[in-house]
Amino acid sequence: MKNYHFAIFIGRFQPYHNGHHHIITQGLKQAEKIIVLCGSSHLPPSHRNPWSFNERKSMILNSFAKEEAERITVLPLMDSPYNDSLWIQSVQTIVSGVVQALNAVPHNTPKIALIGHQKDHSSFYLKMFPQWKSIEVENVDEINATALRNDYFNQEDNFADSGKTFNAVTPKGTQQFFAEHFSKAAFDYIFAEHEFVENYKQQWQAAPYPPVFVTTDAVVIQSGHILLVKRKARPGKGLAALPGGFLDQHERLLDGCIRELREETKLKVPDPVLRGCIKRWHTFDDPHRSARGRTITHAFLIELPAAEKLPKVKGSDDAEKAFWMPLGEMKPEKMFEDHYFIVRYLLGE
Repeated sequence: MKNYHFAIFIGRFQPYHNGHHHIITQGLKQAEKIIVLCGSSHLPPSHRNPWSFNERKSMILNSFAKEEAERITVLPLMDSPYNDSLWIQSVQTIVSGVVQALNAVPHNTPKIALIGHQKDHSSFYLKMFPQWKSIEVENVDEINATALRNDYFNQEDNFADSGKTFNAVTPKGTQQFFAEHFSKAAFDYIFAEHEFVENYKQQWQAAPYPPVFVTTDAVVIQSGHILLVKRKARPGKGLAALPGGFLDQHERLLDGCIRELREETKLKVPDPVLRGCIKRWHTFDDPHRSARGRTITHAFLIELPAAEKLPKVKGSDDAEKAFWMPLGEMKPEKMFEDHYFIVRYLLGE
């Protein structure tokens, strides 16, 4: 008889390593079933989140024998960097659905525990669910996923053997993924992004303090559409993004926002109209929102009057193209950095 019916493990698993594997193994000893929630799902590939939900799911499940894997449910969990309550609600909703579907004795209240290792600020979630018991598991060999990713993507000229970097610290499912499924093309994309960011950071090595960058972004809405650009350069080359950029030294935030909006989209709406249609603005300061370094952006929601025809736009400056997209077609995995979440926040979602 196990102590719990369900144990919940939340992580990013980028990649899934022996430390994660130890936690799930301990969970299987104490709970009948394990619910694994893969955070940062549905995001475009980046150095911080190189592998998709399905790839991480395969790493996890293929690391266990069949009878153990059948007790593990792995599901995606989207980020919500500017709304902790929404993120907590998502976790509760997913867990509730799994418990209802898998609870062998529906009329009994299941015993649920949150399992993990209290390592640093990234483990904040362990204190967010007081309705569940807590299972603390010791760390294994101080394995650090960030360090593993850095080692891996620093081996461009040895891709065939680069996955072996992980062999000593990863279970068989992760080793199998890198040996058989992670392509050179996928590796090259992340490597190029990583190389660009590292070279970018080198330019600031002589600064007496780590730099903090200030940017602005325009969230322009009209008739159920949002104005976006396709990024022309790294990082995030080819991804959809909000029109925006770095603030000049001698301009105010709103002035910088409108300047960048015009430079990147050639939107021909008079300045007084743009300023008069600002409904709200907010500062977005998630420490991990940009790979280039600490970047704080100020986004302005501009809601233009409804019209039968959307204004013509044309990509310029840092934008390969500018275009209007129906709001319902926005996908987080196709958008740069945290822009999808900025839009959701400003629209009150």
